[in-house]
Formats: sequence, structure tokens, C-alpha cells
Amino acid sequence: MEIGFMQGRLCERVDGKIQAFPWSDWESEFAVAQQLGVVLMEWTLDQDRLYENPLMTAAGRQRIGELASRYGVRVLSLTGDCFMQAPFYKVSGAERARLLGDLSAVLEASAQLGIRYVLLPLVDNGSLTTDEEEEALLEGLLPLRERLMASNLKIVFESDFGPERLARFIARFPEDAFGINYDIGNSAALGYCAAQEIASYGRRIDNVHVKDRALAGTTVALGNGNADFPEVFGALSAVGYAGNFILQTARADDGDHAGAIARYRDMTVAWWRAHEA
Repeated sequence: MEIGFMQGRLCERVDGKIQAFPWSDWESEFAVAQQLGVVLMEWTLDQDRLYENPLMTAAGRQRIGELASRYGVRVLSLTGDCFMQAPFYKVSGAERARLLGDLSAVLEASAQLGIRYVLLPLVDNGSLTTDEEEEALLEGLLPLRERLMASNLKIVFESDFGPERLARFIARFPEDAFGINYDIGNSAALGYCAAQEIASYGRRIDNVHVKDRALAGTTVALGNGNADFPEVFGALSAVGYAGNFILQTARADDGDHAGAIARYRDMTVAWWRAHEA
């Protein structure tokens, strides 16, 4: 088990947002993470200025690789907020083709950098609201299976579906190229039972976001929301989860971003060790 952080959590907010690519500070986060002993960073991609993101340029990828090597902080996963902000399965024709082209470019860049998991958020603006949208999603993604396998990539879905529906949904995708990102806070905000969720589809979980949210509310400090962390970690241990935990936690209001991540890291380690098989 390794613990990482969501890019941007170790620097100031961008335009007051809880999550956005930190254009001014992205390089500095590698050194801060090293000081904390946090070895993983989950990259973020927004639709705005997509092709300017360092991940999407040859020079940028080289720089990311240099920083990762220098500071011992790997980038193994990516949250594609761009796919939620502009979902290809909600449009048609030339617009769908263009957005699928964006997805293809992101997968190519991710493979070149050695990223393992590309997260596609099926929440908020990306939520699947009709059967037609779900079919369009499958139509766009299933043909990518061989390419994903050849590149050692997986697309992992973050979803607002309840446990039974998500289990049926993920069963439509081959497990060698597609999986689930389990977001503790989002499930808590929706009022889902973690033990029931993880029992339903836990063996398809490849990545976990550690976060807490109030019931039907926003992100709060770990332990202050509706998430039952002992239940979550116990259920993950029971299904043999062996992936990473990414701190997608509440921002530090006092500006001590490194201190907040250090506290949340220690809390996560304690919860997991209490339930290790």
C-alpha cells in the first residue's frame, strides 16, 4: 500500500477552486511531497487549456520525468476532470469525435509518462443520466481495450451509482482494461453503505480516493463528515485490496497545506494498519 496526494493539494488554490491544475506551482509540489515522504502524486487535467498541460507536451513530460526522478515522487494515476467537464457520451457527431480524440491524446501522453490509471469521473456534469449515455460510453471505450492493455493502462470509473447498479455497470467492461476508483467521500455524501458497496464490486477497485464529505454536503476534514473510515478500510481489506490511496482531502484553511497532508497521511496509515490482513 502506498499513499499519494491529489495534485494541487500541496499549494494554494487556483481561483478559489478545491481542485484545478496548479499552473504556477506544479513543479514545487514534488519537493514538498519528498519532504513529507509521500511518494505518489495523482495528476489532474482540465478541459481548459488541455493541450497546454505539461502532461500533453513532449517538453512537459520530460520535465515531469526529471522531477519525479529527482524527488522520488511517481505519477501513476491521473484524474481526468476534462472528461467530466466535456463528456463525449453526452454529445454526438463531430463534437463527440473531437472529444474522443482528446481522450486518445490523453491516453497516449499517459502511456508515455508511465501512468497506470486514467480516471474518468461519471459524477456531476459527467454523471450518466440516460441509458443512451451509458451505451454511448461503452461504444466509445470498449474498442480501446487492446490499446489500453498494450500500454499497461486502465481506465477507472468514479461513479455516483449505488452498489448494485455500479456492479452491473462495471461487469459490462473487461477487467483487464477497466476498473473502479472508489471515492470514500463521494459515497459518504450519497449516503451509501461502504460495506455493501465494496462487497458488491470491491475486486474491481484499482484506486481509492481518501476524502470525507458531509451527508449531501461538501468536502470536510477527515473524520468530520459522514464517512465511516474503519468500515471502509475493513471492507477493502476483506476483498484483498492492494492498490494505492490518494489523498483528495479538504483544503487547509490556515494555509498549512503540507501539515494537512501529513495529518491525513498518518490517519490513513492508521486506519489501514488496523485492518491489514
